[in-house]
Amino acid sequence: MVKAITPGDVIPYEEYERRREVFRAKIIALKQRRRISIGPFITMVFENRETLQFQIQEMIRAERIVDPVKIQEELDVYNALLPQPNELSATLLIEITDEAEMKEKLDQFMGLDHGEKVAITAGEEAVFGEFEGGRSHETKISAVHFVRFRPTGSMKRAFADLARPVTIRVIHGEYHEEVPVSGSMREEWLADLSG
Repeated sequence: MVKAITPGDVIPYEEYERRREVFRAKIIALKQRRRISIGPFITMVFENRETLQFQIQEMIRAERIVDPVKIQEELDVYNALLPQPNELSATLLIEITDEAEMKEKLDQFMGLDHGEKVAITAGEEAVFGEFEGGRSHETKISAVHFVRFRPTGSMKRAFADLARPVTIRVIHGEYHEEVPVSGSMREEWLADLSG
């Protein structure tokens, strides 16, 4: 099981400010390996302890949080996103840059977080993303979602065999996109799945 991030893991605000550029450069490189675009509007970042600690540090920095109670609240939010054993955890972003079209385009993704719309495939097998609730309702969908996948044992073996194709696909309304998963991403997944 992935060890939860504790208050002792949090770099104090002033020290983080001094070390931020080095820390940030390391995480940006890590996120490159863990980021995948699925068509023009959806990007997924597969999270691990390091990426989530960075998010915590950035929230503490942005909001200048020093109160231990508020820090613990941030830890609780982000620890809930840690992948559990045999699980992949991702942040799914619906990225629409044109302000004028934002609401209309975002509305096209209503319901993305319900049913079997987002999948990792390996050979004939598919595992569908399970979305965290509370990110949308009947008339509005968030641009940020948290998704979990639980690949089977045979899928994990396929991830390790670069001769076998592995993809991520999104099929929702008019949006039908499928992309191959790189070897570096698959290495990251295998590390996450081994806990």
